[in-house]
Amino acid sequence: MNRQASSFIINCQLSALSGDFFLYFCTPMISPKRARIAIALFFFISGFGFSTWASRIPAIQQNLRLSDAALGSVLFALPLGLMLTLPVTGLLLQRFSSRTIMMAGAILFNLMLSLIGFATGIWQLVIILFFFGSSRNFLNIAMNAQSIGVQALYSRSIITTFHGIWSIAGFAGAAVGSLMVTADISPSYHLLTTGLLLVVLGFFAFPGSIPQPPSSSGGRTSFILPDKALLKFGLISFASMACEGTMYDWSGIYFQKAVHASKDVVTLGYVVYMIAMATGRFVGDKLVGRFGVIAMLKYSGLMIFGGMTLAALFPFPLTAGLGFMLIGFGVSCVVPLVFSIAGKSKAMGTGAAVAAISTVGYFGFLIVPPLIGYISHAAGLRWAFACMSLLGASITVMILLMNKEKQQG
Repeated sequence: MNRQASSFIINCQLSALSGDFFLYFCTPMISPKRARIAIALFFFISGFGFSTWASRIPAIQQNLRLSDAALGSVLFALPLGLMLTLPVTGLLLQRFSSRTIMMAGAILFNLMLSLIGFATGIWQLVIILFFFGSSRNFLNIAMNAQSIGVQALYSRSIITTFHGIWSIAGFAGAAVGSLMVTADISPSYHLLTTGLLLVVLGFFAFPGSIPQPPSSSGGRTSFILPDKALLKFGLISFASMACEGTMYDWSGIYFQKAVHASKDVVTLGYVVYMIAMATGRFVGDKLVGRFGVIAMLKYSGLMIFGGMTLAALFPFPLTAGLGFMLIGFGVSCVVPLVFSIAGKSKAMGTGAAVAAISTVGYFGFLIVPPLIGYISHAAGLRWAFACMSLLGASITVMILLMNKEKQQG
């Protein structure tokens, strides 16, 4: 019996001792390939589900007759639910296997997704989005823990492909959403059908997941923030993920209200963005090998700045689509590259450094997009996107300053 198979049997025995109900579905001889496919499917579930919700935001806004400011307020419910449950997720992972939290998160995530389209009032939507964010937090953190376990079964790096699959799933969700809009399918039936199918996919993938025993972190569940040396990288992650979150929540509305695109192509910008981001993640490693990490981060900031500026100055389908493509390429590799740098930190250690960067980055992803609604209400969506271009420029500026400090040091 080889070492990988032995480790799976040991993990299954430890998991059974934890009293975890879902772990009795464990197949002791799970192969690395099967585990990789299983966790890839959960990344697909997360990306497709979230993208499906994003693709129907314009229709939901119209159905509930929400102004941009009102929509911005409603969207705050999702990050609020996610942030408030971050410590809870850490506590649960100390008591249950990550595969159990992942499966439970997938069920709750898709249940909330199914309910979104049936909201008939603002407060109903707020409550549903709060739990949508909470369940997404359970799913995403647990499946990333699973992906680390799968990586340990391989001698070569395979973990970044999971994030590429998330992007592909996001593109697929956006494409299906575009078809649903064109076919005039209501958000309620679209989201309900998607949620049910994704739950079925989760149950199909679950037996191949890794039966990891509960984690041990000394009872620490509070937020971890970066030290002074890593703060700039945290801010770079914040800027990139703020732009990424903005594209998820507002790209369709931008094409609808600023570009004045027809109903059939209102999700075109989002689809173009998702294709560019997915492509960037799959080719990023080769580009890093050719240009280097620092150059890639610098160029990424410039692409985000150029894309946001182009879309804001020339709000036409072709130019805005090109701008969204640049943004997709720009944000695709920033966070993975920042993580790779943070993981080399000697002051905090790999795990703590990556967790710290993630915490700061998540604030950008979750807090900034709702603010777009207030800027749009006050000055218009074009000005809101113009403001976001400054975040792209800030990435390049911070990289140049850090490179200058390194040369002077």
